[in-house]
Amino acid sequence: MAPGSIQLVIILGYLALLLGLGLFSNRLFRGTKLDYQVASHSIGPFLLLMSLFGTTMTAFALVGSTGQSYREGIGVYGMLASSSGIVHSLCFFLVGVKVWSLARRHGYTTQIGFFRDRLDNDFVGLLLFPILVGLVVPYLLIGVIGSGAVIQAMTAGLAPDWSMFQTVGADQAPDPATNGGVPAWLGSLVICLVVLIYVFYGGMRGTAWANTFQTTVFMILGVVTFVVIANKLGRQETFAENLRVLGAAIPESHATREQMSQSKFLMYLLIPLSVGMFPHVFQHWMTAKSGDSFKIPVVFHPLFIMIVWVPCILVGAWTMGVYSNPELQPGGPPLPMLPSGVVDSNKVLPFLVKTHTGPILGGFLAAGILAAIMSSLDSQFLCLGTIFNNDIVTHYLGKEKISDERQVLLTRLFIVAIVAVTYLLSLGNVRSVFAMGVWCFSGFTALFPIVVAALYWRGLTAAGAICGILAAIISWLYLFYQGTQVPMDQGGLSGYMVRLSIGEQSVEIMPVVVMTVCSTVAMIAISSVTPKPRDEVLAKYFD
Repeated sequence: MAPGSIQLVIILGYLALLLGLGLFSNRLFRGTKLDYQVASHSIGPFLLLMSLFGTTMTAFALVGSTGQSYREGIGVYGMLASSSGIVHSLCFFLVGVKVWSLARRHGYTTQIGFFRDRLDNDFVGLLLFPILVGLVVPYLLIGVIGSGAVIQAMTAGLAPDWSMFQTVGADQAPDPATNGGVPAWLGSLVICLVVLIYVFYGGMRGTAWANTFQTTVFMILGVVTFVVIANKLGRQETFAENLRVLGAAIPESHATREQMSQSKFLMYLLIPLSVGMFPHVFQHWMTAKSGDSFKIPVVFHPLFIMIVWVPCILVGAWTMGVYSNPELQPGGPPLPMLPSGVVDSNKVLPFLVKTHTGPILGGFLAAGILAAIMSSLDSQFLCLGTIFNNDIVTHYLGKEKISDERQVLLTRLFIVAIVAVTYLLSLGNVRSVFAMGVWCFSGFTALFPIVVAALYWRGLTAAGAICGILAAIISWLYLFYQGTQVPMDQGGLSGYMVRLSIGEQSVEIMPVVVMTVCSTVAMIAISSVTPKPRDEVLAKYFD
């Protein structure tokens, strides 16, 4: 059989199984808008944990983190993973539980619905809709691009003579990591169609079940990947000895935070706050059966993050160490060569899985990587369809004029449109999943002060919130544009920092800090000088 054919068969089998699960969940669909969008508020603790964790683990966490660790070292774990474990659980506890309580009390199914009522202002919904969609689409691109890269790398060698399957490296020679594999655009298209079908038919219930299944798959196979690659790279007799050898092989620059300043390391702590404003996470919070359902996610989410991120980060750092120090690998056949020229960091993990495992195991491990990617795509697609139907169509046309069946149809049609737009955008040239993720999360982090103020500050006014939102998105657009003006070999978007001069001192800070400060200052300043919300509005949210 041609190289990559077994992996392709296993990947297609996994996708077929996932489709079957999604279509089966449609048999339990109750036919109502509430059931399609939030599963009739019936999700218990275990499903809530798995769906929340699955929807926050994307190609950013697996493909992106491995590639970034290959570039910068194990400091990436402390920079994002360990802080995410703590901050995510904190957001679930301080924001999620309160959002769930208000949603059950007032019948909310979307983030925009909550903000519109809390601020007693209709314009805030029109303002938030394009912003949330605009920030979620890059998040979707992370998964779509990552899935295409994984499938192409895992099926490399399948059809090297087909012109459509041929790829070249920086030196115009066939790229060993991807040549002959299923084209990335075709792999991404298949993934989009599979996710679209089971979300289209299963809604939130199908999404929760699929996320639970996929989270289980990628956590188990992630640990297997870690052990197998460690044994293949280390070439020692025992797993413990392999860990020792590989740890010693990591260059000092990658074994410490040498390439990351202390200030950059600390500033990255802001990035995980973005989970508190993800519209798809909001929607999952609203599916909970009771407040007690949050206990297990709050406790176990940090542990699950460690199980997934530690292997990815170590594999990336090991790869840099082993390939930069071949003398540390005594005996045995030479290691498969990484792609020539500049390594595409999006393809480091799938390349390792392809070259360091057998075809059968490699196929299953590829399915595990795809499971992590798809467990986020489905929730994001569904949340955008829900927002469009609830906050745009039915809000302005009137719920009483549109039946539940018609609302479900409108939700589905917008999901189809978003999938199509996302796929077309994914055909562009995106160099780094990690960089795209950081910019996407930075935008949501800049909006995080708005939701905290809405839940805990009586003095927040509609004008203050609107100004805070505008400050966040205007600063995001400006800084993103400035980042595009920096050449990629000088950091570009992935390493772009804002330089501020204070007297004779020059300080570099991440764009997320500037955005968050801008939104917070604007929100507080304008709220302080504008009329306070009506007492009857505050009475709904502050007992």
